[in-house]
Amino acid sequence: MATSVTKKRKYSEEYISYGFTSILADGIEKPQCVLCFKVLGNDSMRPSKLKHHLQTIHPQYAEKDPDFFRRHESSLGKQKLDATGAFQQQTSSVVEASYEVALEIAKQKKPHTIGETLIKPCTLKMVKRVLGDASERKIQQISLSNDTVKRRINEMSDDIKEKVIQEIKSSPAGMFAIQLDESTDVSSCAQLLVFVRYVFLCDIKEEYLLCTQLETTTTAEDVMEKLSSFFKANRIPWENCCGVCTDGAPAMLGSKSGFQKRVKEVAPNAKGVHCMIHRFALASKTLPDELCKILEAVVKCVNFVKAGALNSRLFQNLCRDMDSEHEALLFYSKVRWLSKGNVVNRVFELRGELKLFLEMQGKDDLLSHFNEVLWEPRLAYLADIFEQLNRLNLKLQGKERNVFHLMDCLRGFLAKLQNWQRKVGAGNVAMFENLSAVLDENEEDSLLDPLLKTEITQHLRSLESELNMYFPEFEEEEGKLVRNPFSGTLDITTIPSDVQDEFLDLKHDSAAKDLYEEKSLNVFWCSMHQSYPKVSEIALRLLLPFSTTYLCESGFSTLLQIKNKSRNRLDVDPDMRCALSVTQPRIRQLTEKKQYQPSH
Repeated sequence: MATSVTKKRKYSEEYISYGFTSILADGIEKPQCVLCFKVLGNDSMRPSKLKHHLQTIHPQYAEKDPDFFRRHESSLGKQKLDATGAFQQQTSSVVEASYEVALEIAKQKKPHTIGETLIKPCTLKMVKRVLGDASERKIQQISLSNDTVKRRINEMSDDIKEKVIQEIKSSPAGMFAIQLDESTDVSSCAQLLVFVRYVFLCDIKEEYLLCTQLETTTTAEDVMEKLSSFFKANRIPWENCCGVCTDGAPAMLGSKSGFQKRVKEVAPNAKGVHCMIHRFALASKTLPDELCKILEAVVKCVNFVKAGALNSRLFQNLCRDMDSEHEALLFYSKVRWLSKGNVVNRVFELRGELKLFLEMQGKDDLLSHFNEVLWEPRLAYLADIFEQLNRLNLKLQGKERNVFHLMDCLRGFLAKLQNWQRKVGAGNVAMFENLSAVLDENEEDSLLDPLLKTEITQHLRSLESELNMYFPEFEEEEGKLVRNPFSGTLDITTIPSDVQDEFLDLKHDSAAKDLYEEKSLNVFWCSMHQSYPKVSEIALRLLLPFSTTYLCESGFSTLLQIKNKSRNRLDVDPDMRCALSVTQPRIRQLTEKKQYQPSH
């Protein structure tokens, strides 16, 4: 009996006019639509059926010319197809892209809804315009809904948290230091922000630890309870804490019941540090009475101009008409470190415009300050000295600052104060640019007034005294060991007896000396921990503790951006962790655990 053979139809180049190309599936040539990628059976390889598909499924393209379909055929050739010729979904890439976009949304402190309301629509339009419909369909698969972005951020936050805790536990030195502060957010919730510093990969790493809400009171007991619960849940021993840096609030710094006191009860070797920037701000507050009156008058004048919208606009127009360098004054805020210097400096630059404006507004009470004797020289000196204080403040700010760098900055400023006192006593004010310019403008008397000289000298002397009080010297020999263990002037008798032999080995290690000259202080001592553990432990106990709460202060600025009036019910910890952490989430591993879901 003869076996029937099924006739196999062949593809013709003319079929592209109907929007079809050919594909070989299971050894059989089949037609595939270049518009929807659908693969038909071999029996459909005839013009009537191909034309029927085009007119019923894609009627809007029925009148297109063959070149249009050839362009889509070229785009189809770049797509990945499965064994049946169907469009292969790029599952891992799609999910991974979703994670990447969610991470960027968190880093930019944007609402979770921005993914589906702005990012994705714009991306689809750009891809369609530049790469065509096929690429647009691929991008359409990426899920960026509000719930998806929130879920992605939470998962990446958990992954970062897990990595950081593992790094803390596996730190070669076995030690860590923390800085923490508390602030109130837009919904009047007290938020506790904590950063950690530890040894990782032969360097000292600063990392975000947690941001948690204090439900009721913000006492030292509440703060301690929150941190202890976190440490206990993640099995981080308090005994390994070697430093705690806080601001000057009684709940944090109190010697009897403050947070630092409670930490020392569970971590006796922990070093308590009062934020050096905060101490510097307190030390620089002192002013002689006459200079203090000048500052008060400046604030009153600024408030008069800035308090009303009309006055602000009139003053702006006046400055614009006079071709002034600036067109607005700045508000004074005590809680902002650089505010005082910026406000006084701006008033000094616009003193002529401000005086004219007060005359036009008939504010004789404020105008009287401008007519006082020595008003302008005193204002110039305040602008100069506050500018110097702001420069030092900026040097104290920043990440990865150790105590030795900050103390060098402060010692240098103390030396300047002593030199300035000597110069002012001799009538030389060249280091104060604004004051020097004002005196040079006064043709009648370009010499420094004896009364102003006394006030300046008194202020410089009080600044020196306050800084010495707020910043007591560190143990000199201990600091010398950390700064330069190869120094010939280092007295070995000041080093603990059980460490002296190890120290001598280190001192005569030529390879270690070469590393000290090539690397930073942090990297050097972290690298020495395995070879010289006792000596490096002494060094790391000075290098690890934070010297300022700068990271917390900048972190609260991020908190204000993330948790605003429109998002006042948000749990900020996952977004804060993704936005502030140096550690990157393991997106590839998170993607492998996921199953592809179509975009919605």
